[in-house]
Amino acid sequence: MWFFLIVSTLAWGIAEIFYKKGSLEKEKYSHLKTTVFVGIFMGIYATVILFTQGVDLASFPINLVRYLPVALCYIVSMTCSYFGVRFIQESISDPIENTSGAIVPILCAIFLHEELEPLGWAAIAVVAVGILCVGFFDKKGKEERHKNFGKTLAIWAIAMPFCYMLLDAVGTFLDIFYTDSVETTLLIGVTEENLEHTANCAYEFTFFFISIGILIFLKAKGEKLFSTKNKGEKNIEVDANEQAVVVKENIWQKILNQKWKILAAIFETIGQATYLFALSEGTGIAAVILGAGTVIVSFILSRIFLKEKLTWLQYIFIAIIFAGIIMLSFVG
Repeated sequence: MWFFLIVSTLAWGIAEIFYKKGSLEKEKYSHLKTTVFVGIFMGIYATVILFTQGVDLASFPINLVRYLPVALCYIVSMTCSYFGVRFIQESISDPIENTSGAIVPILCAIFLHEELEPLGWAAIAVVAVGILCVGFFDKKGKEERHKNFGKTLAIWAIAMPFCYMLLDAVGTFLDIFYTDSVETTLLIGVTEENLEHTANCAYEFTFFFISIGILIFLKAKGEKLFSTKNKGEKNIEVDANEQAVVVKENIWQKILNQKWKILAAIFETIGQATYLFALSEGTGIAAVILGAGTVIVSFILSRIFLKEKLTWLQYIFIAIIFAGIIMLSFVG
């Protein structure tokens, strides 16, 4: 169990760095292209799981449709994250996004009438304070975003981590009805052994089909998946005679253009695969605890490799968010 959880934590933490490096501010559909790459790799992995983990093939098409509300929450939330990280620092977006775990107990208390311990409410309050203060003290970042992208886009950018947080929380909440027990699940033809794999395959195949839809959209817009240039832009270089010439790229150069998105998709899929196996062998609480580790890994790596710097007050409040996430883990 712990091997899979550690690998998952590291893979997702590394993926966050690649997401940031592959999210180009001036590439209009950068977030959609990232979604496509993730969807493709998810589809490949889901195909392997579908035929190796005892998933009931006869009932799977129906389960694919039944699981659609959950899958859409997760996929749309991730696309929001890819959009937001184009414009804001990973050190700010990731802690906000991963506090979705603080929303789930609230949803359970409201809709399932589950009681939450005082420590749980305290942890949620700690997380909320941390999130609000991280955003409030991001004055320099706000000024730079307003200057570089305009007020409207700057507001949308900082709103995206919060959209991820809410949608991911709703997806997790809905997931309870699908994967908590064979007796209560809305999926059909499942057993204790293949329940989680069935749900995961439904999620990943939905991701794959959406990526195909996005590919069609990009094609209609005249955008190329393996190019960082927007429609109408060309690669221009100056030759020996100081003349501007258009440079044509071969297939390997095109792939290298999007290497960060591809690497992010690979590590995202690795994290998803190992996390699922960890859940099937261990307890959910251990997964939640190490889920907080994903935030810490990406936070450290963003400081080392992305050279992101925050104010000392922001570091304090991000530490408060971490503390709240860990408190919630023990409550769960």
